[in-house]
Amino acid sequence: MNKKLKWGLVALILVSVVVWGIYSQSPEQNKDLVAAGSTPKGGAKKSILNVNAVIVQPQTLSDEIYINGSLLPDEEVNLSFETSGKITEINFKEGSYVKKGDLLAKVNDRTLQAQLQRLTVQLKLAEDRVYRQSTLLKRDAVSQEAYEQVKTDLATLKAEIEVVKANIALTELRAPFDGVIGLRGVSVGTYASPSVVVAKLTKISPIKVEFAVPEHYADEVQVGYNVEFSLPGELETFKAKVYAKESMIDPTTHTLTVRALYNNNSGAALAGRYASVNLEKQRIENALTVPSESIVPEMGVDKLFLYKNGKAQPVTVQVGIRTDKDVQIVKGIKQGDTVIISGTLQLRMGLPVVLDNIY
Repeated sequence: MNKKLKWGLVALILVSVVVWGIYSQSPEQNKDLVAAGSTPKGGAKKSILNVNAVIVQPQTLSDEIYINGSLLPDEEVNLSFETSGKITEINFKEGSYVKKGDLLAKVNDRTLQAQLQRLTVQLKLAEDRVYRQSTLLKRDAVSQEAYEQVKTDLATLKAEIEVVKANIALTELRAPFDGVIGLRGVSVGTYASPSVVVAKLTKISPIKVEFAVPEHYADEVQVGYNVEFSLPGELETFKAKVYAKESMIDPTTHTLTVRALYNNNSGAALAGRYASVNLEKQRIENALTVPSESIVPEMGVDKLFLYKNGKAQPVTVQVGIRTDKDVQIVKGIKQGDTVIISGTLQLRMGLPVVLDNIY
């Protein structure tokens, strides 16, 4: 083999090795393009997004605020005697319902009863004396002055009887109104005085709901305003009506204290409980609303996406009042439109979409 042929073969082998190395490190065109989601010509492949949507229908929309409040008894009083003495009777059961005028307790009144008995006997004699003097006066057998004196004695005796009866009444502790009586703080034999509390009486039907309204809404809450409230652990919603409000706004908290009445016929609402009060500021009938998550703020403009012919179509909307879940749409959509409510951050004009759920 001559020298030229030898070097020619060496050069051919080197070229073959280089070509094979380059080919072995190059991606397979079809497989890599498919794996990359591209066509062999390099065109981008459009993805399809699965979304949920809602069909717009008119509904009633309420603009509401929630305020912390508390329940107060309609009436409440610490019961005590107006006089001093040893307690001889306790006629109530703790935690029971009592009516106005019921005798709850009594202190010793034996001395007063004896005085009353003596005066009652004297009253009969005084009345007889006046009758006799009247008969004698008609016959001119007694002077007018003597007759007036026995009349005065009778009137004085009657007044003394009334004083004793009033003092006897002070020894009786009676319910000033209908209500539930609490735990007693005395026993039979206790020496009572006006400073000793026998028990607490509470009127819980109706019951008061007290809450403080921010000054921004103070003018909206008037007497006769209907409110709703709920209690911790209770599924039921209770309805009350405003009957009074404070005369001025608190300069420290900038709130107006308001009270409403709830009938509480069942007695389920106990005084002292915490209440969550719901104030309805505005109520709109036949409002077009969408879930708040469907709104997409963009450069100071509110947008949402409609589902049209299998694609997402953005529209600019004008919003009204907002609640915790819904937004009123004043302009931009109509009844029957299908609004996309999921995947809003991935949507763009003309993007193909598939509806998984329609609400």
